[in-house]
Amino acid sequence: MLKTPLNTIPKTLAALSDYENLARERLTPQSWAYIAGGSADELSMRRNREKLDDLCLLPRALKDVKLGGTKTTLLGQQFDHPIISGPVAYQALAHPDGEIATAMATQAQGGLWVMSTLASCSFEDISNQVESPRWFQLYVQPTRSQTLELIQKAEHFQFSALVITIDAPINGLRNREQRTEFSLPPNVRAVNIDTPPPLAHPGEGKSVVFQGLMAQAPTWDDIAFIQQHTSLPIVLKGILNPLDAQKAAELGVAGIVVSNHGGRALDSVPSPVEMLPIIRQTVGDEMMVLADSGVRRGADVVKLMALGANAVLIGRPLMYGLATAGALGVAHTIRLLRDELEMTMALCGVGSIEEINKHCLWPTA
Repeated sequence: MLKTPLNTIPKTLAALSDYENLARERLTPQSWAYIAGGSADELSMRRNREKLDDLCLLPRALKDVKLGGTKTTLLGQQFDHPIISGPVAYQALAHPDGEIATAMATQAQGGLWVMSTLASCSFEDISNQVESPRWFQLYVQPTRSQTLELIQKAEHFQFSALVITIDAPINGLRNREQRTEFSLPPNVRAVNIDTPPPLAHPGEGKSVVFQGLMAQAPTWDDIAFIQQHTSLPIVLKGILNPLDAQKAAELGVAGIVVSNHGGRALDSVPSPVEMLPIIRQTVGDEMMVLADSGVRRGADVVKLMALGANAVLIGRPLMYGLATAGALGVAHTIRLLRDELEMTMALCGVGSIEEINKHCLWPTA
């Protein structure tokens, strides 16, 4: 939890990296390991940044963009910008107000917020505080009845889409967390689901992974089942393989998120930067394609959109802003990214989100 009072925050916070540095000072080593860490040797987490940094923007001069703006439409809803507050678990680790602060900050900035299945605030509390459009991120539960119960809650509390995470049926090798002996504090838990019982060993000669954990993992049949039991648009989060993107398109889902879970699931995988152009080509121009993992600058937003994304999600930066200054820190984090996005668009000679394309990059993607 927080180690130092918020009234010690410096007045000069110019970039998301400033929030990251302050958040590390304010969080315990255990909470920092959970929030900032990746899987195994954290190769994928580093690769996300390296591949974004390797991309070059190609500016345009003398373009008339005085009527420019960042408004965008996702699943029929309009937002002031394409920076989505992605689903992050256990936000009360960073600040007592948790997801309520993040949701309120996102609403104040005219953006879209996605609530995690593992939220530390309840559906009721969120809905009492936030009126703006919001999506619900769903981890498929051990039984279909438990999954349907969560979906029905999301529908009842007027969430407007389901974002089903499909790339983490088991946790990645969280070695950084293990080294700090991370465990959730007593006052932080996933309040919207029942605590699952400990997994029993599958038996002599059987694998804890295959016959144990993966025996409860979702499959494409579960996605089809959910489609039959909800009218909400479905977005599949965690796609890197073009074969999975093709399957998603064949099932007729509303969208996908090209993501490697911020480097927190399987290590040594490609970054969204590398897979976005291939996946966009696979699913065509009509499907909504989002991307996340590694965004720290407004220029990163332009780069991912130039590669084929309709919008981007941020995760860890929300937690850094939250740990530093609660809702104000999250709002400022989003505002910094949006200001940088506008500046980058202007210097690239594009006046609208729709104009961002491969010609903003060098070499052309």
